Amino acid sequence: MTTIPRENTAVLVIDMQRAFFDNGDSLGRSGVDVTPLRAAIPGTKRLIADARAAGVPVIFTRYVYHEGMIDFGPIRGIKAQDRISSNSLGAGEPEIEIINELAPLPGEIVIDKSRPSAFYGTRLEPVLTGLGIRNVVLCGVTTNICVETTARDAGQRDYGTYVVRDAVAEFTAERNHHALFAIDWSFGQTVTLAEVEESWDVEAAESIESIAYAVA
Repeated sequence: MTTIPRENTAVLVIDMQRAFFDNGDSLGRSGVDVTPLRAAIPGTKRLIADARAAGVPVIFTRYVYHEGMIDFGPIRGIKAQDRISSNSLGAGEPEIEIINELAPLPGEIVIDKSRPSAFYGTRLEPVLTGLGIRNVVLCGVTTNICVETTARDAGQRDYGTYVVRDAVAEFTAERNHHALFAIDWSFGQTVTLAEVEESWDVEAAESIESIAYAVA
């Protein structure tokens, strides 16, 4: 069993926003079925509750483009152009908000980013430094893109880096597997909710019934 530190640790909740879970929003309308990503919701909800019970800070990230989509990056292909035209993940759109089930509490930090890594071009690292954080526990979506990229950057910055296997999700099982394998290989460790709860001496925050309901 892996022991996850409780002291000097923060939970990073990666991009648990409406756009990644509702096919009625811009990603779904573009033809991407976001339904598989809902598998991350129950575990993430439970991990957040565990962290709050253990006194571990919870920090949220949102994937958000600046007004006018000026930081979208190179426009490669018609799908990128369509996303710009629809203001996909654009500032001010309701779809950028954290889903209601995981709403941050007053005082909890939300970091906006316009690239996969939560470290790139954001205030995350100064915030972690100010809080005395040296270990991060990651959950959210998607495993292969924003979670893995953030884990790689955290590992390269010498943070103790832990990714919770049952609190992340990807569009395909293969991509999920390869991302977790890569993290374990070099950049951090993958762990389970049960290992987190045992390490932090907290009881499981969600019952089996409520988890099953959230997935349905």
